[in-house]
Amino acid sequence: MTARTLATAPIMILNGPNLNVLGKRQPEIYGSDTLADVEALCAKAAAAHGGTVDLRQSNHEGELVDWIHEAREHHVGIVINPAAYSHTSVAILDALNACDGLPVVEVHISNVHQREAFRHHSYVSQRADGVIAGCGVQGYVFGVERVAALVTAATAPTAG
Repeated sequence: MTARTLATAPIMILNGPNLNVLGKRQPEIYGSDTLADVEALCAKAAAAHGGTVDLRQSNHEGELVDWIHEAREHHVGIVINPAAYSHTSVAILDALNACDGLPVVEVHISNVHQREAFRHHSYVSQRADGVIAGCGVQGYVFGVERVAALVTAATAPTAG
């Protein structure tokens, strides 16, 4: 199988519960940017590396798991904001663990470590190649940049 590159497969950007109301829900915590704004920022960041994004959002854990399985076969990496599922979902962790060799970056808009104690633990972090928290929606851009760097490093020709 030929290695997927940024030119041949998109970066999947997954968003968990309540992110469909980003920009409206608790703007004092999450800001006023919408998920459409996030998608535009991520598309621009990926394009700078010759790539594209496939942004999705679901309030349903099983659908997120299904999309992770899809990413395993058809995407070059995953940027995931699992939202509340960060703290509860072994199923999402197990799905991500099945993504051998696929870069995964976890993103949180708010700084979860400055919030309630239950938000300090993330199952997803156990699999993530990087975790970005507290940078607002700009964290997604950082996530795309990190996935692009990991993919580029993994697909670069070796000197020999």
